[in-house]
Amino acid sequence: MHARDEWILVFDSGLGGISVLRELVQVLPGERFLYFGDSQNAPYGTRATEEVRELTQRCIASLMPRGVKAVVIACNTATAAAIEALRAQYPEKIVVGMEPALKLAAERHAGGRILVMATNVTLREHKFCALMDRFSSVCRVVPLPCPGLVEYIEAGCLHTPEVREYLQALLAPALTDGVDAIVLGCTHFPFLKPLIRELAGPQVEILDGGAGTAQQTRRRLEAKGLLRGAGDGTVELQNSLGTPQILEVSARLLHAGF
Repeated sequence: MHARDEWILVFDSGLGGISVLRELVQVLPGERFLYFGDSQNAPYGTRATEEVRELTQRCIASLMPRGVKAVVIACNTATAAAIEALRAQYPEKIVVGMEPALKLAAERHAGGRILVMATNVTLREHKFCALMDRFSSVCRVVPLPCPGLVEYIEAGCLHTPEVREYLQALLAPALTDGVDAIVLGCTHFPFLKPLIRELAGPQVEILDGGAGTAQQTRRRLEAKGLLRGAGDGTVELQNSLGTPQILEVSARLLHAGF
């Protein structure tokens, strides 16, 4: 590996992966992170699988010359569509993807009812279907497509009446039969955790895959001897839109509490 390969590239279809970036910064404070959000083509969740794969590969290929030692696909949709192709394309790189925190939910709520909020692409891909089949004997898994929710978050609308109304209409029917846990299967959704928790009630546990992805990234770096030593890490935020507004929202999400 070339000496200049020191960046960890964190990729998402837009701004949602910043929720994963936050976890990565906490777990790997000495690393250099390059975050790229493809908001120009967001949302990925309504696109064809092949289109998502092509967009993901194109964006990552354009950033590899920066000197990337590891890639984190901080997007459930892009992971489902492109992770195998990326690992084949870059066998010498660490490539880590997202997985809905369904295993953790099933372990904590055996025999319970687990709601999985995700995009259409994530829910229809083989990767998720196999995961659901794996735990269907342990708990009842209920997929819940969330069309339009990503767009609210991309616009920075986290606390508006429109978002509350949308989530209330989406969750109310699913909550009627009782829910033990909600798995957030899209990296955009953790930004709405406080509102989802309020609507679902304190008895419902809300889980996402961000922390697990950060820990897995650390393990992979350690295994290859690629961890940076002690010192201040850095974060560079990029977006395919390239406007001051989208970069301002990106920075706000990175530093906001949720």
